[in-house]
Amino acid sequence: MILLPNGSATNKPVVRGCALCEEGAKMVLFVTGICKAGCFYCPLSSEKMDRDVVFADEMPVRSDEDVLLEAKLIDARGTGITGGDPMESVDRVVHYIRLLKENFGEEHHIHLYTATGSRDKIFKLADAGLDEIRFHPPPELWSKMRGSIYERRINWAREAGMDVGIEVPVLPDRKDELIALVRFANEIGVFVNLNELEFSETNYEALNARGYEPKSEVSSAVKGSEEVAYEIVKMPWDIVVHYCSSSFKDGVQMRRRLMRRAKNIKKEYEELTEDATLILGVIEGSNLNEIYRTLREEYEVPENMIAINLERKRVEISPYILEELAPELPWPAYEVEEYPTWDRLQVERLRLN
Repeated sequence: MILLPNGSATNKPVVRGCALCEEGAKMVLFVTGICKAGCFYCPLSSEKMDRDVVFADEMPVRSDEDVLLEAKLIDARGTGITGGDPMESVDRVVHYIRLLKENFGEEHHIHLYTATGSRDKIFKLADAGLDEIRFHPPPELWSKMRGSIYERRINWAREAGMDVGIEVPVLPDRKDELIALVRFANEIGVFVNLNELEFSETNYEALNARGYEPKSEVSSAVKGSEEVAYEIVKMPWDIVVHYCSSSFKDGVQMRRRLMRRAKNIKKEYEELTEDATLILGVIEGSNLNEIYRTLREEYEVPENMIAINLERKRVEISPYILEELAPELPWPAYEVEEYPTWDRLQVERLRLN
């Protein structure tokens, strides 16, 4: 077993889609929240679940330009298409695959997650340029894959020329069924991704009702999920069997993606931290032009160290400069730490005066 950062593990080098995710080089393109699978463990947020919405990473998508912009801002070398179930909006997915390939080249690697798929839909995706597809069979089929619709789907995808895998969460009370699923994948030669089961705002009641518990007070991961995953990865398989921990997704994949984005959007007056957050000074008031003019003319703040942000209704400034000036200013002044995401999610806010 090869140990990866943050508790993840694999028995062999991971597939290309996972390798690019690990680098933070894959954009997550959420194409719809519609899904008929009804998985009790689905962690999808209430903002997206059962809603026909599109997001490129954290950015709501209103046009093709939004998708291309987010890909450029993270220097994306690939895209992971997810949902919901993308098969519920297959024509939309085809459009985005072609859009990405046309703008970033055939080498832009695209993989997709799905719980369904007819032969026609699978071939339509392959014809558009989809590189890799990952099927998500329900737990009740994990030990009954032979002759199932999922075996047919896998065969259709391979016939269409795509790389094919199976990706499921590790339910700690379903170890025998999981082993049967991986054995099936090993026999037919497709890779397997095992994800650590975790609690979310939308699946908490369902997981709790089935007796699952958090593995610690500070983790949303389910107790026992990782141990079962390690057992399975260590078994003698010919295929790639890769376990992805919940902390790997947040602490490695997302952090690296955010770092790529931060480097591209960072203003000269912002400070980039090792945690891929941005620190800046913020001044709030009813007349932003007056604040800006006062700081530029009376306090001689350099032009490259200050700006008006109309969208967020604030004046932004170097945190070091603001720290010195704040006691003299009549307006509320703060040092803030934010993620470099589309929504600039705030991590911390410290009043300076």
